[in-house]
Amino acid sequence: MSRTLVMGILNVTPDSFSDGGRFATPEEAVEEARRLIAEGADIIDVGGESTRPGAAPVSERVELERVLPVVELLALDPRIRVSIDTMKPRVAAACLDAGATLVNDVSGLSQPEMARVAAAAGAGVVIMHMRGTPQTMGQHAVYKDVMAEIIAELRPRVAMAREAGVREIYVDPGIGFAKTAAQSFEILRRLSELRELGCPIVIGPSRKSFLGALPGMEEIGERLEGTIAAAVLGAWNGASIVRVHDVRPVRKALGVVDAVRSGAWTG
Repeated sequence: MSRTLVMGILNVTPDSFSDGGRFATPEEAVEEARRLIAEGADIIDVGGESTRPGAAPVSERVELERVLPVVELLALDPRIRVSIDTMKPRVAAACLDAGATLVNDVSGLSQPEMARVAAAAGAGVVIMHMRGTPQTMGQHAVYKDVMAEIIAELRPRVAMAREAGVREIYVDPGIGFAKTAAQSFEILRRLSELRELGCPIVIGPSRKSFLGALPGMEEIGERLEGTIAAAVLGAWNGASIVRVHDVRPVRKALGVVDAVRSGAWTG
C-alpha cells in the first residue's frame, strides 16, 4: 500500500507564525517531537528561523544555537528521520553531521553551496519555490500562470541539485510564499502538474493564511479542518509528503486517501 508521509513541524523559534516560543529548550523541543512521532509523524522538520511573511532574518550563530542541540538529541531516536529547515548551507552542514538526513530549503537552493553540502552528506533536499525573501515575497506574487511559472523556476534548481550529486530530491510549490490565497488554492488544484519535474512532491498547507480567506478560518486556531482538507487534496493530487503541525488528525485523514488510492482497504 502506497503511504503518504507526514512531516511534523518543530519550530524552535520565538516568532514563528503559529507556534513560536512554545519550545524554548532542547528538552522541550524533543518532548514535542516525541509527541509528534507518537501521533504518526514519519519525519521531524526542525527549524530555527521563522519564514513567516515579514520575519527578520537571524544569524547563522543564533540559528545553530537553536537547532543543533535538538537535532543531536533527535538523531539518537531510530524511529524518526530528522530534517533541517534552513536556508543556510553551514547550518545544514552542521545538522547533517549531527544526524539529520534531509534539508528543507525554503529558498529553493538560492545558495548553490546547499546542494553540494547535501550531496557530500548523502542527504536529500526539499527544493521549495519562493520569490524574494520572507521580508519581500509579498511583492512578488504576480503570475500569468502560477503553476507553469513555478515549474519553470524550479526546473533549474532541480538540475543544479542533480548536477551536484544529490540523489533524493523533492519539490515543494511553496504555498503562501510569494503566493496570494487564490494562487495557493490554484496550486492545490493543479498540484499534479509538478510531476513534470520528475521528483516526489512535498506540500505544506498547515494553518497558513490562504485558509484564512475562507469563512470561519480567519484565526490561526480555526484552521485545523482547512489544513486537513488541504492535506487530503494535496495527497490525492500527488504529494508524497505533507508538512503539518497537527499530525494525528492529518495522519488519520491521509489513511483514507492512501486506502482509496491503493485499493488496499478491507471490509
